[in-house]
Amino acid sequence: MLCANCANYNITCLYPFFFVFTETEKQPTGLKTFLQPNIYIFMPHLRHHPGSLVPNVVLGQGRRGVSMVLGIPTVKRDKQSYLVNTLSSLPVSLSVFQTNLDYVNSVAETIMKNFPKEVQSGLLEVVSPSQYYYPDFASLKETFGDSKERVKWRTKQNLDFSFLMLYAQDKGTFYVQLEDDVVAKSGYYDEMKAYATNEDSKPWLYLEFSQLGFIGKLFRTRDLPMIAEFFLMFHRDKPIDWLLDHILWVKVCNPEKDDKHCTKQKALLKQRYKPSLFQHVGLHSSLPGKLQHLKDKDFGKQTLYKAHNNPPAEVSSTLKHYQTHSLKSAYEGRDFFWAITPLQGDYILFNFSQPVYTSGYLFRSGNIETNGDKFFNTTVEVLPSSEFVNGLAEGTIEAALQPVSALRLVVHSDSDVWALLSEFLILKMNL
Repeated sequence: MLCANCANYNITCLYPFFFVFTETEKQPTGLKTFLQPNIYIFMPHLRHHPGSLVPNVVLGQGRRGVSMVLGIPTVKRDKQSYLVNTLSSLPVSLSVFQTNLDYVNSVAETIMKNFPKEVQSGLLEVVSPSQYYYPDFASLKETFGDSKERVKWRTKQNLDFSFLMLYAQDKGTFYVQLEDDVVAKSGYYDEMKAYATNEDSKPWLYLEFSQLGFIGKLFRTRDLPMIAEFFLMFHRDKPIDWLLDHILWVKVCNPEKDDKHCTKQKALLKQRYKPSLFQHVGLHSSLPGKLQHLKDKDFGKQTLYKAHNNPPAEVSSTLKHYQTHSLKSAYEGRDFFWAITPLQGDYILFNFSQPVYTSGYLFRSGNIETNGDKFFNTTVEVLPSSEFVNGLAEGTIEAALQPVSALRLVVHSDSDVWALLSEFLILKMNL
């Protein structure tokens, strides 16, 4: 389980969907209604497809009454998916903002494979939109110097975030907006909940747990309908971070006062928590062709690997390492080993310069920033062999097998993600 106290979490792969029904419309059995009477004014194309307001709950138990709901919209990326890594880092809510059923089903299969307990308990939900939900993006006007593709991207983001908020409005007390390419700091949930609870008597509209974009913004769920309706009203006009700032302006800024006064008043409605609890790790944006080198400087430096004084060995692997994160550097305690997606039959071999007497070993995969990049269905071969369990392989070596001349890690099936080794430990035996 990803969390120590799952009763206080709600991880929902949410499609930000809400239901709109008139009094004469029959509501599908078991479905709740999000009453947003102005939706047809802001999105008139929905009149032709009433079913487009019904979310497709791919996975979920309809969990409610939790302290905090974490929402993550996700879309198919051209280059690389960071979804499993993000979900491994924290209990979250996710929305699959694709109408392609094949892709939605593939996401659901990946979630079921990697987080079966979380899905079964209702901690994790996967929701996707109707194919009729989105408007005709070809009719959008280019504004603020943005290209047609970027206008489409930001408009879709406005719609995605709005419906995710409306879907989550009755599930808990607080709602946190995240993205599908972030990682969380250890202990983030307790810090976030304690801060939100302590500050709850103050008149803020949202709390910020990251300085990057919309990542880590916490709202009271009772405010979500108003916020989402504002986003929907102007979804074609401006990016979502601008719209959020406009809400602050409308609420507290006096047109007869200067900008300095306005800035001061807006600061009362948003509070920044430091250090940041979330870090952006994605390189490839959901906007095709865009690279994002975004890092939150307030996140702090994290320990990404653990070094040990291991016996001299010649190391080799069929895995291709990423950038400078080589196997040799990692084994010698100077870095972590980061490999591009392992395939069946790939291996890592440690040939000791001299046979060693060793009492055991430990290989740890994943780290704080890439917790999802682990070895799965992989064994360590020293008779008897052992397996990686949740990214960790450790074992003892019998006296009859001493001294040991080599260790080998073997991958037995194709992986959905990259793999990272953050700790190598060969325990020397005291003779």
